[in-house]
Amino acid sequence: MIRITMFSAAETVPGQGVGSAYRELVNLLTDRFPDKFDLKFNSLSRTDISHYHTINFGFFLNTFLPGRGTKIGYVHFLPETLEESINLWSPIKKIFYWYVMTFYKRMDQIVVVNPVFIDKLVALGVAKEKITFIPNFVSKDEFFPVPDNQKAGIRQKLSLPEDSFIVLGVGQVQVRKGVLDFIQLAKDNPKWTFVWVGGFSFGAITAGYEELKKVVDNPPKNLTFPGIVDRDLMNDYYNAADVFLLPSYTELFPMSALEAFSTGTPTILRDLDLYRAIIDGYYLPANDRAGMQTQLDQLATDQELQHQVAKQSLAASEYYSATHVSRIWEDYYINQVHEKTDGGHE
Repeated sequence: MIRITMFSAAETVPGQGVGSAYRELVNLLTDRFPDKFDLKFNSLSRTDISHYHTINFGFFLNTFLPGRGTKIGYVHFLPETLEESINLWSPIKKIFYWYVMTFYKRMDQIVVVNPVFIDKLVALGVAKEKITFIPNFVSKDEFFPVPDNQKAGIRQKLSLPEDSFIVLGVGQVQVRKGVLDFIQLAKDNPKWTFVWVGGFSFGAITAGYEELKKVVDNPPKNLTFPGIVDRDLMNDYYNAADVFLLPSYTELFPMSALEAFSTGTPTILRDLDLYRAIIDGYYLPANDRAGMQTQLDQLATDQELQHQVAKQSLAASEYYSATHVSRIWEDYYINQVHEKTDGGHE
């Protein structure tokens, strides 16, 4: 068996996509390869592969210990993607960004969830031959469409109006996620119901915290912020919605979009280059808030379009399913151990 040690603190802060991606991968490896991969977590015992999911300083220090095997870094963000997420004092920010890249360069191998970031990492000093693209995925056991006749009951369970057009957003409450556009759309469409699931995972250092906190505490009547909810409830929220809208300005590979796809929920995304690289054709694109309004208006009045986009979502979920991506991870881990052995290293 191949020994793999997962190093992660992704689940210590709730409501982050990194935590969702980590949990999905751990569950996949545990369920599908119990006789092939021996998993340990945050352990310093000898291992064939050390897979670093987060960049905690303690994890960085343990990369210098013997017995780490092949060190794999999972890149969920780059310094530029943090710009609109957190506010840091300039000297602290420079040190932190330097540390992020030092951590990545310390790895033997890098896995990115979006191919767009390969060239960006190379420009920041990471050797291209060390970088591999493996997409995120979600489990169809956790995220799946429910029959239409059950949706009224789900809305009632979540205290949502049964007869309203419901627009769902999911993610941390921060400027980068486009929450301000989401709020304005709610104000512009008082007859619809808007729901944003997520919270302030970074607390008061979240970019735009004061402005956003005022709205979260006193939202328009048709906008609700249930906060960070239990993961078991998320399938209900997606199925309760008529459309999933993610107005983010920057992303790597949003887990929320994959979750929406897996439930067959029609999806609108801001038209970003990185989306075109991985999920083009599976969602309705919008360049700005006006474009989002146009797409929402069409979905709200055109049932045929709703069905068409729902089918696109389900098609995307098949490609980014656990079955498809599990084969990629299986080959990747096995190849890393073979290359290490063939190279005559530890």
